[in-house]
Parts: sequence; C-alpha cells; structure tokens
Amino acid sequence: MKAVKWLLILGGSLVVLVIAALLIIPAFVDINKYKPEIEKQVAKATGRSFSIGSDLDLSLFPFAGVSFSDLKLGNLPGFTQKEFVSVDAFEVRIKLLPLLSKDIQLKRFILKGPRIVLEKNKNGKANWEFAQARQKKEEPKPTEESSPGISGELPIKNLTVGEFMISDGSLLYADHGSGLKKEISDLNLQLQDVSLDKPIKMVFSTLLDKKPIKLEGKVGPVGPSPGKGTIPFDLVLNALNHLKATFNGNIQTPTEKPAFDLKIKVSEFSPRKLMKELGQEFPIATTDPDAINRISLEAGLKGSTMAISLSDGILALDDSTLKFSASAKDFDKPDINVNLELDKIDADRYLPPKTDTQPTADKEKPAKASEKQKTDYTPLRKMILEAALKIGDLKVNNLKIQDLLVKITAKNGVFNLNTLSMNLYDGKIKGNGTLNVQASSPNTKMDLAVNSVNIAPLMKDMAGKDLIEGTTEAKISIRMTGDDPEAIKKTLNGNGEIVFLDGAIVGIDIAGMVRNAKSALGLAEKVDVDSRPRTDFTEFKVPFTITNGNVKTPGSSLKSPLIRLLAAGNADLVKETLDFRIEPKLVASLEGQGDNKDRSGLMVPVMVSGTFSEPKFRPDLESIAKSLLKGKVLESEEVKKLLDKKEIKPFEDQAKSLLNKFLKK
Repeated sequence: MKAVKWLLILGGSLVVLVIAALLIIPAFVDINKYKPEIEKQVAKATGRSFSIGSDLDLSLFPFAGVSFSDLKLGNLPGFTQKEFVSVDAFEVRIKLLPLLSKDIQLKRFILKGPRIVLEKNKNGKANWEFAQARQKKEEPKPTEESSPGISGELPIKNLTVGEFMISDGSLLYADHGSGLKKEISDLNLQLQDVSLDKPIKMVFSTLLDKKPIKLEGKVGPVGPSPGKGTIPFDLVLNALNHLKATFNGNIQTPTEKPAFDLKIKVSEFSPRKLMKELGQEFPIATTDPDAINRISLEAGLKGSTMAISLSDGILALDDSTLKFSASAKDFDKPDINVNLELDKIDADRYLPPKTDTQPTADKEKPAKASEKQKTDYTPLRKMILEAALKIGDLKVNNLKIQDLLVKITAKNGVFNLNTLSMNLYDGKIKGNGTLNVQASSPNTKMDLAVNSVNIAPLMKDMAGKDLIEGTTEAKISIRMTGDDPEAIKKTLNGNGEIVFLDGAIVGIDIAGMVRNAKSALGLAEKVDVDSRPRTDFTEFKVPFTITNGNVKTPGSSLKSPLIRLLAAGNADLVKETLDFRIEPKLVASLEGQGDNKDRSGLMVPVMVSGTFSEPKFRPDLESIAKSLLKGKVLESEEVKKLLDKKEIKPFEDQAKSLLNKFLKK
C-alpha cells in the first residue's frame, strides 16, 4: 500500500511540475529572439524573402497555441506582384493534455486576410516553382495486393472546435503570356458545431471576378470512427447570380474503400447569360443565336474505386428533354452501359453557322499512307459496351426523322450495330452493321433497307430542290476496310438496288428531248412553257455493284409512257472518274405505261464522262449518224470526217451544220 501511495504522490508531483513548466516556460523563454533565425531558414529553403511583421505569441497551458500577424513570403524577381503569399493574422489554440487520449479540443482557429498570387510571365515561367526546393523522392508504386483506399484509421477519438474562421481571403491568377487574369476575393469560410457526433454547419462565400459564389449546408456527423462510417452531406451552391445547384448524399468509408452516393439538381439557368456575367464570349457558335439558352439537370450519381453509375438523369436543353442512365465498371477493361431517350431536338440550331468564305485549300501534299500515324484501337478492344439511343423527333440538315432507334453492343473489339431504324417521309429505314477493330485497320459492314420513303419532300428538305418524285425502295450492302477516306475508297465493296416507283424526274422532259433530236442537240429554238418540264415514270431502277471502289451499274432502267431508258457504266471512286452510256428509246404510242414490250423509235444515246467535279455530257453522234444516215448519205465525205474524229463535242458548229441537213422537219 505504501508503494502505491508513493507512486501516486510521485505521479502527481510530476504532473504538477509539467503543468508548472508549461505555465512558466513561455513567461521566461523569449521565442521572438528565434524569429530572425526562423525567417532566415524559411528564406533559404524557399529561395525568396520571408518575414513575420509582429512578435510571435506562444502559449502552452491550458491551451497550446501560437499567433502572429503580417506574414509575407516574397515573389521571385521578374513578376509584377511583390508577395507570393501573405497573411494578415493567424491564431490557433488547442488543449494540450486531451491530445494524449486522441481528443482534439480546438478552442480557436482564425486565419485573416490570406492572399496567394499565382503568376506566369511571358516566357511561361511560374512563380510557384521553387528553384531551391528539394526534389521529391519517388514514391513507391502500390503493389497489386494493396487496398485501393487509404489504409488505416484517423487518429481521432473526439473532436470539438469552438471557433473556426477564414476571412477576407483572396487568390489572384495572372498569365501574362495569354493575358488571362482571374481573381477570387472576399473569401470567407465559417464552420459551426464542429464535432464527431453532430452535423457541421458550413458557410463558404467568395467573389469570382467580383461575382458572388456561395456554398452552404451541413456535413456529417462524421461518427465515432472517422474514416470508417458514412458521412452525409446536404449542400446548396449559388453562383454568379444565375446558377443554383443542390448536392445531397453521403461519402462512405473514405479511409478504407471510398464510395459516394449523390443526388444532383441544377435549377434552370442560361449558359449564355452566365458567360455574359463573367464578361466572356460564349464559347460555342451556333446557327441559332438563342440555342443553349436554357439548361437544367437532375441525376443520381454513385461511385467507388471499382464502378460508377448515373441514374434517373433528366437533362433539359431549350425545348428538348433527355432522359439518361449510364454505368461503368472494371475500369481496366471498362464495361459500359448507356441508355439515352430524347423526346425531340432540332439539331440544326446547334450546328455552326454557315459562312460565305470558302476554306483555303491546303497547299501541302497529303501525307502518304505509310507516313500517317496509325490509330491505336487498344482501348476499344478492351471495351465492353451496351448502348441504346431513342429520339422521338429529330431534325438534322433539314431532314425530319421520327422514332430513331439505335442499339450498339461491343466486346473484344467488335462493335455491332444491332438495330438502326427510323421513320421518315412516310417510309422507314432499317439497318444493321459491324465495326471490327481487332486488326490494325478496322473492317466495317453495313446493310440498309429503305421502304416506301417519299423522295420528293426528302430531296426538297435536304437539297432545297425539286428533282425527283415517287416512293423509294432500296437494299444496300457495303463493306470496307480502313479509317481514312483513301483507304476506304480503295476497299469499298458491296451491292444493292435503288428503285423509285410511280414518280417523275422534274425539270427535264427526256421524251421530248429524244423525240426531237434538234432539241436534244440544242439546234431548235427555245420555247417558253408555263409548266416545268418533267418525265413521268412508273419505275426507275438502279442496281449496282461496288468492287474495290469502282461502282458499276449494269442495267439501270427507267420506264415511262413515252420512253424506255437504259444506262450502264461505272464511277471510279478512287480516280473520281465517270464512264456511262445512257440509251433512251421512244415508245411508238402512249399505250401501256409500264409496258415491257420493245418499241421502235429514235435512239439518242448520251455519253457521260469526265470527273466528279467536272462531268461531261455529249450525245453519241456516231450512233446517231449510223441510225439516221442510210445508203448514199454514208458516202458523204462530211459524214466520214465526222465519224473519224476521236473526240466529238456535242455542240460544235461542224456537227450542228452536218446534222441539220438530216434533222429538219
């Protein structure tokens, strides 16, 4: 018993001596005589001036604390601002003895007037680069077995804070090379009811370029085991007099396996007015100057180190509403799922405005295929994807589309367009396809079927011209390899057939032109008519095959009451050349629209040659002459000279003079 008694007396005496020392030392030890040495060592370590204008105030019991004012860390030479960091006043007071039991009792934490200046000069040098700073040691790379979260537990059992405040803070960023300058001023942060078992009230406010930003709400309680439990939060952001957003959710086990569950709601605001408030031009040029003028957003967001997901998303953009959800997991080999459902959108409003200026041609020669940097498809080969897009009403390039549905899946570098369907102009288009990027050059396959599309309004909306009428049926199948236009053209293969039914070619009267060869060759006088010329047809069929970029149409045909028209030839997509022969035949009578019988009549073949940019059209004068000139006429020296010509131009004076002898009524 005596031993215990003496131990208690000894322990109590030691405690008294420690407390006495903590009370007496600050009174007898002048810490300010060490201030010049502190300033010297900081200046040496940072390579810039450092000073504390006031005396240092040190206390040890019952609260350990320090306070000072007028701290200044100088800027580097060559920058406009004198100080890099400055603080008007700082004070911290914390109870010392409770720290032994991991109980943090902070009486006061006050930081007044902190100011940080970040500058870049015209040479690109930044003032936050410390010339004399020691190089950081390379951190060991985490092993595969290490936890993705922060291991360990925060060394706190209890926390209470009496007063926590940061006031009158500011941050200046200036890039003298680009002229960019941003300033955050009047920064204030206040925390109330800071503890582990109560929600912490937070009020943060500042001015960004003199425009107000405020974030307020509650965070916590943190719980008795900080870092292991769930930390709820409920925050409201008001920014720049235009933007209001709420964030409600929680953070889970931040020191072990961090995860979060968040609900976001952004009230309707105008991005254009927001940028105007910031004194900046709107970064997106749109055809409609009122586009992107109203936006609101609601969504749920969940995430961890292994997965992230968006749910119940609603994005309102002007007059359109998009519902969306998405998820991604296994980030090393991303497994992505996306669902988008848009009610309507006029995409033309959001396209860049058209300009009258033509783009200047690049004088430099295009890079050779061997010099072209190849695309790395490795990320796409790793991706697993399931995506779906629905659009109720879509307008793009003035085309009007309804009920667009697109479904795509992908795995091991093979992207399958399982579904492509849309309604447009009283008809429907369906398709499917595949993009395979397993090899160094992607392989693409596409099949399309067109059913009962009304071609006249489609052409008028797309091209602004009334060219052809009727309903369209088509089947198209194409294959290609490569990812640049030249490679695609060289490897393009496929086949198909396009059929126009019960319509007309508007703007041209083929029957009239062919029956009167004088008109066809420009020999007859022009006659004004009240109605536009047109060629009615029951069927206009264009079958085709594509072999390594060469499009061949062996038997295109047009059936009309007065004419049968056949066309054959090819278009070389690689060389961009044309070689077609169009052979019309007049029907002897109007009887039998759609009649398949051969009719006798005058044939006036037309040759199409040249290039895509400069096509050439000419009647086949040799065929005309052979058809019209009989007997003695063939002995004419003028005819022989005409037929011996390697190139016959359709409207040469010589040809007109010769043919006029035989084509007069």
